Amino acid sequence: MINYISKRIMLAAVTIFFVSFLSYVIIDLPPGDYVDKLIEIQVAIGQMEIPTAEEEYALREKYDLNKPMLIRYVDWIWKILSDGNFGPSYGSGSGYTASGFGTPVSELFGERIILTIALAAFTMIITWLFSVPVGIYTAVRQHSIGDYTFTFLGFAGLAVPDFLLGLILMYLMYAYFDQSVGGLFSGPYQDAPWSFARVIDMLKHLIIPAVVIGTSGTAGLIRILRNNLLDEIEKPYVVTARSKGIGKWKLIIKYPLRVAINPFVSGMGYMLPALISGSVIVSVVLGLNTMGPLLVDALRSQDVNVAGAIILMLGVLTVFGTLISDLLLVLVDPRIKLVE
Repeated sequence: MINYISKRIMLAAVTIFFVSFLSYVIIDLPPGDYVDKLIEIQVAIGQMEIPTAEEEYALREKYDLNKPMLIRYVDWIWKILSDGNFGPSYGSGSGYTASGFGTPVSELFGERIILTIALAAFTMIITWLFSVPVGIYTAVRQHSIGDYTFTFLGFAGLAVPDFLLGLILMYLMYAYFDQSVGGLFSGPYQDAPWSFARVIDMLKHLIIPAVVIGTSGTAGLIRILRNNLLDEIEKPYVVTARSKGIGKWKLIIKYPLRVAINPFVSGMGYMLPALISGSVIVSVVLGLNTMGPLLVDALRSQDVNVAGAIILMLGVLTVFGTLISDLLLVLVDPRIKLVE
């Protein structure tokens, strides 16, 4: 068991190293750099004349941009690990502005990271709480009215785009319940400091976005658990346990469910980053102050430091999620303990 965990942690560390290097390559890949944008903006607003080659070289020396890429990568990683400095932003919002240019990326993230993780975690909890019991029910009650009903709803959930479902819910809530769905906070709590009341207000506003983002994932998990459980409940070990008089629901939960739920646990590593990256359009439609709209703005304005930092975070989340799912699989499925 210790060897298994040690190997997984070592693999995770190596993978994070390669993810961070590829993220920096993405940042360094486009033509131009921070000094080019700095000169462009300063000249445009009249605070600088077109610099000479010597002056431009001095600026690059000031920002350590004359060093080789590997040295700059090491400096970048060290700043991230030491003080969370992802570098300066090339401009936020639409286009490059004097106010947004040069702002530290960590300041642009602000509470967006907290809100994004809260939304993803809340969506994951709702997805699991609904998909697990429904998947078990549809497998045990195969070909029943409930099975057909949930199957129809599942296919509908997979077919309807998330952003379209968000627009429909926004209209229904506003037209029939006089409730605004946009945003994650009510007006009084929008810019208020964190408090218990603000957390409760956020949780109330998380319900609709979580339902919208988690609909397709929930439908897919229901189908996966149903099909896997149907394969398991007809196997000899289940028939033998049933012949010994074990109750139906106790039998299902104790034996075949532990095997059928493996795809849930193994897919956890990809669920969290998928929720964060997949909620980009939904966040824009619902006006959520998460990382999604910031990523869209960064890509639109070619803000490579912001985009690279978000890509790095998504990669790290994928690695850690996979590590956690590997460790949970050992607890869920005893057969995996044999392979170390």
